[in-house]
Amino acid sequence: MRAIGYQQPGTIDRTEALVDIELPDPNATGRDLLVEVKAVSVNPVDTKVRAGSGSIHGDWRVLGWDAAGVVRAVGPEVRGFEPGDEVFYAGSIGRDGTNAELHLVDERIVGKKPASLDWAEAAALPLTAITAWEALFERLSVRTPVAGAAHALLIVGGAGGVGSMAIQLARQVPELIVIATASRPETQAWVAELGAHHVIDHRQPLARQVANLGIGAPAFVFSTTHTDEHIEQIAEMIAPQGRFALIDDPKTLDVVPFKRKSVSTHWEFMFTRSMFETADMETQGQILSTIASLVDAGDVRTTLTERFSPSTPRTSSVRTRRLRALPHAARSSSRVGSDAVHAHPQRPPCPRPPPHQLKRTKPRRYRCQPCAVVGVAFAGSLISTIIKDRDVLR
Repeated sequence: MRAIGYQQPGTIDRTEALVDIELPDPNATGRDLLVEVKAVSVNPVDTKVRAGSGSIHGDWRVLGWDAAGVVRAVGPEVRGFEPGDEVFYAGSIGRDGTNAELHLVDERIVGKKPASLDWAEAAALPLTAITAWEALFERLSVRTPVAGAAHALLIVGGAGGVGSMAIQLARQVPELIVIATASRPETQAWVAELGAHHVIDHRQPLARQVANLGIGAPAFVFSTTHTDEHIEQIAEMIAPQGRFALIDDPKTLDVVPFKRKSVSTHWEFMFTRSMFETADMETQGQILSTIASLVDAGDVRTTLTERFSPSTPRTSSVRTRRLRALPHAARSSSRVGSDAVHAHPQRPPCPRPPPHQLKRTKPRRYRCQPCAVVGVAFAGSLISTIIKDRDVLR
């Protein structure tokens, strides 16, 4: 099978950082599914792993977490899937990834693909959706009020991939007030469109802005990025006995100011269950099934906003150069939601609801006039690739 991998960890600007390779076709054993990959994501985890981790088995390491595809074979212990099933999943950081034609994944962390989404739209969801779900409903327990606190959730970095999903999932909780941060007009409009009741600017002091809303001290705060820059403001504004969760990796984090309020602190890392094969590992498959139902019911939508393509199998060096460039775009501070590769030469639809529609502006480039979303289409590809913006949009 064709794949894209590397041998030595390091920076992305090296020629050997990502290389087109041929690997043996994998075989499904145990509870594994063999999936024909249709679309994948590029996430910050790809950058971190590539910079500091070598191959797991053999000479090559294959990156890629988040995928959508078709089950081609199942292991003898698989119970919930069969060949032909369309699936989506975030995979395991302890195994080789999805930047390949075929991929093995444990059935317990896989869900049936939402029927209403195409491959790229579906592959944009798993990692961000699982992260947001676990943070909100398992770490913060936002369905359980905090005595005396406003039943409100502040999401720091609401326009990023995880923040965009968190807003939508939080809106499924009756009477929970959702506050999201964004600083630019377009990102503020985005989080409001996703359902945030209030939008505040994370470039300004958060505590004063929350106080000015007149709703009281929020019970919950979910920080998706730059937590170290906001921790003092969060400590000032959060309710006594409130709950705080974060997903980023600050070099240092002083939570001592939380002590006087007895604020509980929760780190969310969605790979924990698959890394340690926890007893409740199958929960992630259940989460994805719930997400698929919410999407197909119209209650949650994909956060995909832009599509790119890594060219054709015949021009593999071009394909790899495109994939090599995607992590830089994923870290860009000017992105909204999630970006995606478009693998077809036809005019792609804008991911937002009608009347949004991308119009051709030059060969293979499109722009949606109502929302300025841009898409790029190329003829054919080995895989469709999605960029996900995890950073707060400043």
